[in-house]
Amino acid sequence: MTISELRGYNYRELSQIAKHKGVSGWHAMRKEELIHAIAKKVRAQKRLRGTGHHRNKSGKQTSDTKGNDFESPRVNAARIKSRQRMQQLQAKLQEFKDLSGRPQERPSRVSRDRLVVLVRDPYWLHAWWELSERSIQRSRSALGQKWHQAQPALQLYRVGEEGAGTFERQISIHGGVNNWYIDVQDPPTGYRMEIGYSIGSESFYTLAKSNTVLTPTPGSRQMIDENWTDVAENADRIYAMSGGYSPHGTSADLQEVLEERLHRPMGTPLETRYGDGAARLLFQADDLQCAIDAELVVYGASHPHVHLTVKGEPVQVRSNGTFVVRIALPDRRQVIPVVASSPDGAEQQTIILAIERNTKVMEPMHRDPSKAPIRR
Repeated sequence: MTISELRGYNYRELSQIAKHKGVSGWHAMRKEELIHAIAKKVRAQKRLRGTGHHRNKSGKQTSDTKGNDFESPRVNAARIKSRQRMQQLQAKLQEFKDLSGRPQERPSRVSRDRLVVLVRDPYWLHAWWELSERSIQRSRSALGQKWHQAQPALQLYRVGEEGAGTFERQISIHGGVNNWYIDVQDPPTGYRMEIGYSIGSESFYTLAKSNTVLTPTPGSRQMIDENWTDVAENADRIYAMSGGYSPHGTSADLQEVLEERLHRPMGTPLETRYGDGAARLLFQADDLQCAIDAELVVYGASHPHVHLTVKGEPVQVRSNGTFVVRIALPDRRQVIPVVASSPDGAEQQTIILAIERNTKVMEPMHRDPSKAPIRR
């Protein structure tokens, strides 16, 4: 190895070579000084080696079996980098499987495992979870050798009228997050979920189970015109759709999560009121008045160039053939004819929609506030 070849090494590599060769005073040398000192040391060692043997301190000849001395530092550096990459991959793998959803350097403050499912709209659910580090470690110990093939996952169950759950499908997730969106079909349908680790097709290790939710019927104006972008603005609607007012009782986890986020109680006024006196100061019994009205939304699809009428009134058909029209819905029965005609008038199809509205106003109900449950 010549001086020109030594100049191809950086200062750190040259320092390792000098240390390996036994160059005295290499700590205080600059790069050029290291190059010349190493070259001088190598030449001296070659003269002592002769044909591949050198004498040790006792005077005995020993064979030089170290091979190329200049390759050792780079080989060592490569091994160190390989070991570091392996450690990084192992850390990434652990992070992938860590469902606690927290950075590794931040201590876990989760005292109880829970999985909460919220209804976003008729076709989307939002799963949110909190899992303690202790539960993750317990699952790792329980799975043993199977931990290496375990994959974080959510399991979706379709809930029937009797409350029995039927497995729908499994959704693969990853660590480092604490929420996931899940698409569903066939609303209105009840769902519940489980979170844990899937071990191939053999079994599923469950960490937490969710509340049961019921997706709403599609076509509601709120579902069409609004998007769930702010939990605070739509909290009561989300709470109701996610089983908050279920006759079987709400999920304690669902209620607790929303109350923690919103800093206010969730539920009916009788459950969340702050006191009868405060309520009466702001509201008198005679002030309770409520009036409602309704309208009908008729929508469909046809050929883009048809002539379409609803109740005899022309309706504009979009370029993709769809149309929508809002009609007043009085408190009586009405028949709504929808007529589609070809551009030349040679073909015509009529669909009759019969609708009846029957509105009843019930007698007011008066409850004794002293007997109503008060939430603390």
